[in-house]
This record gives sequence, C-alpha cells and structure tokens, in this order.
Amino acid sequence: MSAIARTLLRLLGRVPVALALLLALVSGASRATAQSVSYHVIVNASNPIAQISREELSRIFLRKVLSWKGGGAAEPVDLSPDSPVRASFSKAVHRKDVEQIKGYWQQILFTGQGAPPIEKPTDDEVIALVGKVPGAVGYVSSTATLGSTVKVIKVVD
Repeated sequence: MSAIARTLLRLLGRVPVALALLLALVSGASRATAQSVSYHVIVNASNPIAQISREELSRIFLRKVLSWKGGGAAEPVDLSPDSPVRASFSKAVHRKDVEQIKGYWQQILFTGQGAPPIEKPTDDEVIALVGKVPGAVGYVSSTATLGSTVKVIKVVD
C-alpha cells in the first residue's frame, strides 16, 4: 500500500470520530439554547384565568381539550416550528421536542381527527391574534412587548 493510501485511510478513519464530536457539540448547544429561552404564556385580556396547569395547557395545544373550564372555545396559537421560543415551550409544556409534536400532528391530520393550532411567525403576530380572539392562548418571548389586549398567565405543575 502506498504512503498516500495509508495517509488517506488514517484521515478517513478519523472523520467519523470528528463528525460525531461535532454533532454532539451542535446538538448540545441547540438543546441548551432551547432550554434557556424564556417565554410567557398569554391569553386575551378578557379571559378570567390567572393560572393553568402544565398538563391542561399541553392538552389545549394538542387540541385534546377544546374549551376553557369556565366555558368558551380555547384557541391555541403556536410560533413557527423553527422558533427557539417554541422549542423551549414544547420541551417545558409538552415534555417533547418540536419534531415530536409535528409528528403527532401529522398522525392527527392523516387520520382526519383534527388540525394543529394556528402558527404565527413572530411574537407581535401572536400577541395581535391573542388580543383579538377572546379564547386564544399563545406564548411569546419573555422580552416581547405585550400591550393591554393580552395578559400573562402562570403555568403550574
């Protein structure tokens, strides 16, 4: 075997290890970013609730619960799937990542059992929609400017 061939084999033998290390670093960084992004759960200002359980909030966003306990339709509003705020919300509330939630909705859509929440690309658009729809609930970055049409509710375990 030539010296060039031996060198190539040595280098190629290291590529999987280097690639695995790189993927582990990137994966760990994205998980840390998703977990460190804080958010507020918001409802329309006319909604009387002040807090909600994590489980009930998850069930509303998965459309397993369609109305508020006090009455009225619950209308969840998601941020876009690539949003770090959505990643943080999904992990904290659903205990699943965004891809797992997207898989859940693909199954629900395929069987004709429902439709996912409306998606909005920005905090401002989530705030605007939640502010217009009395039964709406959404989440936005904790740094978003909320205004008077929505209010923050507490999520409890």
